[in-house]
Amino acid sequence: MKNLVIRNLCKTYFDPYAGTHVTAVSDVSLTVEQGEFVAIVGPSGCGKTTILNMVAGFLPPTSGEIILNDRPVKGPGPERGVVFQSFALFPWKTVLENVAFGPRMRGLPKAECEKTAREYLALAGLADAADRYPNELSGGMQQRVGVVRALANNPEVLLMDEPFASVDAQTRMTLQEELTRIWQERRPTIIFITHDVGEAVFLANRVVVLSKGAVLKELEVPLPRPRVWDVLIEDAAFKALSAQVLQLVRSA
Repeated sequence: MKNLVIRNLCKTYFDPYAGTHVTAVSDVSLTVEQGEFVAIVGPSGCGKTTILNMVAGFLPPTSGEIILNDRPVKGPGPERGVVFQSFALFPWKTVLENVAFGPRMRGLPKAECEKTAREYLALAGLADAADRYPNELSGGMQQRVGVVRALANNPEVLLMDEPFASVDAQTRMTLQEELTRIWQERRPTIIFITHDVGEAVFLANRVVVLSKGAVLKELEVPLPRPRVWDVLIEDAAFKALSAQVLQLVRSA
């Protein structure tokens, strides 16, 4: 079942200093199947985040269309959860209240919201942090809260914009392993934006490489799951695929 269809997507901006239009995204078409994990990589300025913002409904496309489960995307909606690079948690709410926020906004009963929040916190190994506040957590823990807060709202697509870029390398590897474990258990549809080639190959079923606002190449990732760094870091297939993606990004 096709979950998300992007057809001939374009986005241009007017540059008042140059007096011309700048093309950020140029005729991108992409299909994401339900339950698929797709990573989008490419050099800075290639249009990765612009595409994600259009799928999220934060930016209107100049032309083309985005269809989610046979419905056109015309603006933001709860069927698309977004996880940003910044933690974006409500500092005045506890961890439990942060995760329960989405279900509460959908009008679900308080007891059901709390049950859902506790279920997702347990899934991410955060059950003991439920009554703490964001400033009492490490950066890695805060980002895990951000991920499960988005998932607790039961989105049809989870959009992730370099969510692990602001944490240290060791924490980042742990978060990547946690995300793959959660994805295997719940199978949400994920579009993941990253500059990190190794991260893209480690996480995804498919890697999409962008160049100058267009799709340069799509590569399947046939690596078995579950994926853990202790195994894959020395895996020949992982190294070869990462090298291939890196070469494409460097040539983009």
